[in-house]
Parts: sequence; structure tokens; C-alpha cells
Amino acid sequence: MSEELAGLTVGLIGAGNISHVHVAAWKALGARVLVHSLEGAEELSEQYGLEVAATLDGCLAEAEFVDIVTPSATHKEITLAAIKAGKNVICEKPLTLTAADSHEVIDAARAAGVRLYPAHVVRFFPEYKAAYDAIQAGRIGEVAVARFYRQASSPAGAGWYRDVAHSGGVIMDLMVHDLDQARWLCGEVTTVYAAQNPPTVDGISPVNVAAHVTLTHESGAISHCRATWGATGTTFQTGFQVAGSTGILKFTSEGDTGYKEELQNGGAGGDLLIPASTLGESPYLTQLRELAIGLRGGPEPRVLASDGATAVYLAEAARASMESGQPIDMKTFVSSGAVA
Repeated sequence: MSEELAGLTVGLIGAGNISHVHVAAWKALGARVLVHSLEGAEELSEQYGLEVAATLDGCLAEAEFVDIVTPSATHKEITLAAIKAGKNVICEKPLTLTAADSHEVIDAARAAGVRLYPAHVVRFFPEYKAAYDAIQAGRIGEVAVARFYRQASSPAGAGWYRDVAHSGGVIMDLMVHDLDQARWLCGEVTTVYAAQNPPTVDGISPVNVAAHVTLTHESGAISHCRATWGATGTTFQTGFQVAGSTGILKFTSEGDTGYKEELQNGGAGGDLLIPASTLGESPYLTQLRELAIGLRGGPEPRVLASDGATAVYLAEAARASMESGQPIDMKTFVSSGAVA
């Protein structure tokens, strides 16, 4: 454990799929972990040697800060409860399911004097950070066109993902990573245009679905984001190509890097697949260390609550574009507060 994080007690709220990589990171950082969840807390505790908090209030009372890894639709309620208890918060993406709700929790945190950080882990993947650093250093000149893609096995095994009112659909749940990357690498967004095939029907996402979002940036750059929930067992893949006036940056997880990304045990069973890299430190560990140090008064991390809110805002605008068939002007677009 680093001296900066000595004596840390984290309240982990939730015990689902993503909780495993968060637990592994907290354990590697030497933290004591209390877990509270409506389901799965005992099993998670037994697997990793954690302590179970029977109630949310009990967890909040004992933890230094909380790490929320529950289903997306519950993020707002639990974050507000933690803020009310005076606790700093790390919350898995998306921060909430609407930009209006994101700004509500940000305002509550500011009023309470607590910090709130969204867990946008892709900013901590070395390939994406290298691209950011290269662009900031001017190595490819002015960014002109960027393409981002991300695919995963359709999370059909966990019903709430397909319910757009609970997950936000493939754009809010999966593409939100690349919407954040597009803004991080290319700058603020002025217009959003989106399409999805097949379309969502009666609030239920198709099992195999692809979405495409085109963003125009203030700089004049254009970025394209594609996200796919594929057939069960689809390998997780991600990548980007960023073309500037003097060079191009490329990355694909399928490239010949001398290793293959592996899948979590049981991943082929139909639940969401999370890539586990054997090359270098886990980005989840890098992320949670940086966020935790920030919560203890250290340097601000590379992702802030406002970034999480803006990613949600872009995803919400994409849904509005799909509904209208028209581009959305981000200067005038207002979050409706409606999830689906």
C-alpha cells in the first residue's frame, strides 16, 4: 500500500459483474473493503475476504468513502445518500442516466463540500492516455477525423441492461466510454447525430444491436463512435484511429501486441464480458488509486464529475437524435430528465 492510502476503508456498494475488478484493485491497494449489496454481498465477501455491511447506512457510517458499482438506474439515489452522509463518492459510469440528474448530484456534492468522481476507466487505459498525450503535445497537428469503436457480448444474461429505462441502452452503457474519449481527445462537441440498428422497441434494446454516433467538435474535428452489443460470446474489442494534419494515431485491441486480452471466468456464459489485460497494471487499479488519492486531498484526477455529466449529456443527445432523425445542436439541447 502507498503511504498516501494508508488505513483506507472503502464502502463498496454493489456486488455485480464490475465489482470484481474494483475489489481486486482495492485489495491490491491494501484497502479494507466493506461491501453492501441487495444481492451477492456474502458471496463476494467470501471470495475476496471482504466484510459485509448489512445496511447502506451502516456502510456509509464506517467507510471513508464509497465506490458505487450498482446498476446504472440506482446511481443517483445511492450517490445522494452518500453525499447526505457527508461521504466522498466514486461512481461507476454512467454517473446517472440523464444529464439533469448528473447536475443534481454534482450540485448536491458541491453544497455538501464532498468530492464526486466518475469511474470512466478508459481514460486510464495506457493506449488512450498515450493518444491524449500525443495530441496535447501536437504530435499529429490539428485533429481532423477520429474513429472509435467498442464491441462486447450482448449482456442478455442480465435483464436490466436490455431495459433502456435501467441501462440507457447500448449508447449510454457501452458507447459512453468513447463519447468521453472523443471529447477528451478532440475537444468540446457542438453537434450530435445518431443512428441505431435494430431500433429499440417498447423500451427494450435488441440483443444484437449496433449504434453509430457522429460528433462535430468546436475545433472543426469530426469523430465517429460505433458501439455493438453482439451475439453471446462475442469477443470484447476496442480501438481508435485519430487523423491529424501531420500524423495518425491508431490502436486496436486485436493488434499483434504479443498477447491476447483474456475474458473473465464465466464470461462466455452470456453475461457482460470485461477484458482482463495481462500486460502491465490493470487500468482499474490505476484509476482507483488516482481517484482515491484525489479524494484524500491529493492532485485532481484526470476525470471529474463534470466530465461524467458531459458524457451522459452527449449520450442523451444521441438518443434525442435517434428519435428525431436530426442532428442535435448542443448549444440549445436541454436534458429532459427522461430516461427513455
